[in-house]
Amino acid sequence: MADGRRLLADKTPFPADLEERMRRQFTFLVEVDQLKSILRQSPLVSAERRENDAEHSWHLAMMVLLLAEYSDEPIDIGHTVQLVLIHDLIEIYAGDTPLYDSAAGVDQREREVEAADELFALLPEDQALRVRALWDEFEERRTPEARFAKAMDRLQPLLLNWMAREGTWKTPGVTADDVRARKALIGDASSVLWEAGRQLIDEGERRGWSGSGGPA
Repeated sequence: MADGRRLLADKTPFPADLEERMRRQFTFLVEVDQLKSILRQSPLVSAERRENDAEHSWHLAMMVLLLAEYSDEPIDIGHTVQLVLIHDLIEIYAGDTPLYDSAAGVDQREREVEAADELFALLPEDQALRVRALWDEFEERRTPEARFAKAMDRLQPLLLNWMAREGTWKTPGVTADDVRARKALIGDASSVLWEAGRQLIDEGERRGWSGSGGPA
C-alpha cells in the first residue's frame, strides 16, 4: 500500500483458508467502512452535527430514485445509483474538499486520482476496473447518468443548507453569486431542478442566509 498504509482488515485478519477473491472483496468492504467517518461541511437536518460521506452517498441514491423524472435526458436509474454510491469513496484516502475552499481545491484532482489508484486496487481486477470506470465516468460527466449524478451531488447540500437556514452558505467570503456559480451545473442535467435550486438560493439570499454581492 502507498506509504505503507495499514488496512482496517489487518486489525482482525481473515482466516488463512478464505478464498482469495472473497478475501479481496471483504477487505475492500471493510476498508470503505471509513466512509462513515469522513465528515463533510453540510449540516444534517435531523441532528446537530455535520453529515458524513456515507450518509451523503445514501441520500444521493434516494434522490436519484425519486428525482430521475426531472432529468432532461433519459437515464438508467440503476446505473446512476451506482455512480453516486461510488463517487466519494476516494475521500477515504483523499479527504473531503469543501466546495467553497478554493485553496484546498488546487491539488484535489491529483489527490483523488492517487486515492482511486490505491483504493480500487484492493478489489479483484475485474471489479477494480469496473468500479474505477464508474468513478471516472462520474468525474468526467460524459454520460447523461453521470451528469444527473453530479447534479444530485450539488443539489443535496443545497437542500441541507436551506433547511439549516444558511449552513455552508455562510462560509466567510462566499456570496449568493458564488453559490449560484458552483451549483449551475445542476442545469446541465435538469433545467427543472436548476430552476428550483435557483429559487431556494434566491430566497435564501433575500432572507440573509447568504452574503450578497459579486463572487469572492
